[in-house]
Parts: sequence; structure tokens; C-alpha cells
Amino acid sequence: QVQLVESGGGLVQAGGSLTLSCAASGRTFSDYNMGWFRQAPGKEREFVARVVWSGGVTYYADSVKGRFTIIRDNAKNTAYLQMTSLKPEDTAVYYCAAGVYYNDYRRVGAWGQGTQVTVSS
Repeated sequence: QVQLVESGGGLVQAGGSLTLSCAASGRTFSDYNMGWFRQAPGKEREFVARVVWSGGVTYYADSVKGRFTIIRDNAKNTAYLQMTSLKPEDTAVYYCAAGVYYNDYRRVGAWGQGTQVTVSS
């Protein structure tokens, strides 16, 4: 299976921007549909975005559509989540995932350790 390591989280003010990175190793990165999920304290893990292996088709949660962009660079074995116009409700631990064919965290093949994103008002 693929191993995933997220980075790039931190503290930002509302309206700011942040880009998360997900470095993959262990298996061929280009063979996996990639995605991002997030989990706030006391809440269930939720879908944020995903991209098919080719990078040509993307899907977003309604809550982030128009503000977040998922990118994959197969040459670098890295996926990114570009976040703009951040809101306090975006505060959560963000998880990179591989084998993402659906908007359901229960149907994901592999997870990273997560990176904290905190948005202050």
C-alpha cells in the first residue's frame, strides 16, 4: 500500500490562504485516486475534495467549492490542497487519502497522519 505524509498546516486568519501537501511513497502514486478529508473536534470525518488518477476530473464538497482546489503532480508523487478565503469553520485536522473513489471516508484505501489547520476570526 501507499504511505502518505501531510504537511503545510498552521494558523491563519479568516480570509487567508494555505496550501497543504501530501507526499506519497511505497507504491505508484499515479495509480491512485487522491483526496482530502477533514475532521473537527467532536465531528465525523468529512469529505473535502478528490481527484482521479489522470487529474482531469475533480470533486468538491459544497462547503469548499470555489475556495479550495485539489492538485496532483504525479511526477513529484505529491498531491496538494490549495485553500483560499478560509473561514473559522474550516478549522480541522486535514487528512490526505489514497484510493478515493467516493465521497465517503469509510471507503478510502489509505490515510496520512493528518495536519492541523486553524482559522482564527
